[in-house]
Amino acid sequence: MAYPGPPANEHPFDPHRPVPPPPLVPGRPLPPGYPGFPPPVAPPKKNTAKIMLAVVGGLVGLCCVGAVVAVGSGDGRTDKAAATSATDAVPTTAATPPASAGPTAAVATEAVAEATPKAVAKATTEAAAEPTTEAAPATPAAPAAKKLTVAQENAVRKAADYLDYTAFSRPGLIKQLKFEGFSTKDATFGVDAQKADWNEQAAKKAADYLDYSSFSRSGLIKQLRYEGFTTSQATYGVKKVGL
Repeated sequence: MAYPGPPANEHPFDPHRPVPPPPLVPGRPLPPGYPGFPPPVAPPKKNTAKIMLAVVGGLVGLCCVGAVVAVGSGDGRTDKAAATSATDAVPTTAATPPASAGPTAAVATEAVAEATPKAVAKATTEAAAEPTTEAAPATPAAPAAKKLTVAQENAVRKAADYLDYTAFSRPGLIKQLKFEGFSTKDATFGVDAQKADWNEQAAKKAADYLDYSSFSRSGLIKQLRYEGFTTSQATYGVKKVGL
């Protein structure tokens, strides 16, 4: 049976006719060629000119640094050579004495050689002539303080207590300490340890008597002598209170 051909309402096949897009499926990406599909992105172009300029600049900088280092090294070697030459030249110049200095140096050397023994001899003579200083005699050590007995310490304290209370003559205070039970030796030691001014004690005792009663000058002197004061001490005390 022969092919009857396409139907009357169907267009003949055109190979250049665009293929209709496939139907969309929800949730899937758009296929290539479908309207709305993003076009491909071209890769970035390399900036070759800038890279070449950077390389050339780096090479030029390295050449400049090398030239500066070479110049500095050459100057350092030149300075070192000049310093070495100057150092070598100085000793030669200093070591060469003037021709005219020979006789003068010889005369000076002889003068020093002659003067040295004379100076040594003079110094030795002067040192021998000086008198030797005698050592000062050692100062004798002070004798150690004698330790007091218990009775002497008590007698000293008791005598001080009595003098703080009222005025006493030396014999009157010794008598009072003996009345307290101290021996004559301990009582005397305690009274003398006070180093009291007995004239002032007579003046205080005279003032005490005048505060208690009235006295004539002679009567007050007599009363002070009765207390154990000497005539000169009693007279001083009476005069001190105004009689």
